[in-house]
Amino acid sequence: MAERTFVAIKPDGVKRNLIGKIITRFEEKGYKIIGLKLLIPTTEMAASHYAEHEGKPFYPRLIKYLTSGPIVAMVVQGPNVIAESRRMMGATKPENAEAGTIRFEYAICQEYNIIHGSDSPESAEREIAIYFKEEELCPNWNTMLEVIMDAK
Repeated sequence: MAERTFVAIKPDGVKRNLIGKIITRFEEKGYKIIGLKLLIPTTEMAASHYAEHEGKPFYPRLIKYLTSGPIVAMVVQGPNVIAESRRMMGATKPENAEAGTIRFEYAICQEYNIIHGSDSPESAEREIAIYFKEEELCPNWNTMLEVIMDAK
């Protein structure tokens, strides 16, 4: 089975109309988007998402930022997708991001860095479960398309 990861276009990316440009990068790389939704995270969702940072001085700002507007939540599937997605995103601090990465191209500062991606298989599964029910995912959508075409 192909690897899955969670990717979120954060509120600043949505507000700046970068959704299409960012999704295109994943699709052009050859990855499948098997879950996609636009939502405003609740405080509870944001707290679960950033649970490992609870108690740190910047934690309240993370929660406020993630709940400040809509995000695009995605489940992306493909070979080595976790590591490759993080490479495509670039360093958390945009000034350290390599040329051609999403954060190098679009992020303004570390606090508003456009995008989030899971850093491990465990984080991916935990974060996917915060935003998606399993039945909302379409992991075999190529097969579904074949079925639809066969039915015609």
